[in-house]
Amino acid sequence: MIDSDGFRHNVGIILSNADGRVFWGKRIGQCTWQFPQGGIRPDESPEQAMYRELWEETGLEERHVNVVGHTRGWLRYRLPKNLVRRHASPRCIGQKQVWFLLSLDCDESCFNLSASAKPEFDGWRWVDYWLPVEEVVFFKRKVYRRALSELAPLLFGADGAMPPAIVRETAHRVS
Repeated sequence: MIDSDGFRHNVGIILSNADGRVFWGKRIGQCTWQFPQGGIRPDESPEQAMYRELWEETGLEERHVNVVGHTRGWLRYRLPKNLVRRHASPRCIGQKQVWFLLSLDCDESCFNLSASAKPEFDGWRWVDYWLPVEEVVFFKRKVYRRALSELAPLLFGADGAMPPAIVRETAHRVS
């Protein structure tokens, strides 16, 4: 769905583990990383889209996670002009997203990046909560910062202060 301003309705997913680290997915066949995200279909609520996208991109089901919270409203980002499809109708100039913060409630063996017919990721790792703001493609940085800032108090307490970073990082790849 694209609204009258040209923004595609979308959900973003920040999945945390017990250590407060977050899932960071490597886009299939690329060297770029991002959180799971995807479009909201006309017949879906944002929460329904979130669970569908979670399964499509990680193989996790509703029973594998707990919803910690979500952003109060839509967070928007614009696409760079060279990525806007000029001849598409309706024209999409960016995305407006509701971001969900989830906590993992299962073993990592439940992940299956090949669950859907069109996998989004071919690898993943747990990273420091704020690392994605530095690593995501430039035009998504502001929306990532806003989503992480708004949701941090739900994970780390009222001041949003993170516990010291955990140095161990495990990368997972699809064979």
